[in-house]
Amino acid sequence: MYGVLLGPRMVFMNTVTIRQALPADAGALERLAQLDSSRPLREQVLVAEVGGELWAAVSMADFTVVSDPFRPSGELAFLLVERARQMWRAERRGSRRRRIRVPALRAA
Repeated sequence: MYGVLLGPRMVFMNTVTIRQALPADAGALERLAQLDSSRPLREQVLVAEVGGELWAAVSMADFTVVSDPFRPSGELAFLLVERARQMWRAERRGSRRRRIRVPALRAA
């Protein structure tokens, strides 16, 4: 369960899913950007989905966030940015490891 403090009460929601956006999400991402008065996110995007609806999204390229201003999506946006940063750092570490050259062993 995911809970958000709304005024004096806690509101519980369905499960939150953080995943990479799919081509089928294009329409929902457009609507989310319109609600946020932002440009639609392109390329690699992570989304936060609650109850089958996109509430927030972040660009993996520049960490730009769009979210539904009519839902308690601020914490989701924070989680998305943190996850995108983790993935970016892991990818960067992986590419550095691939570039390290190990000298070949020679038979004596």
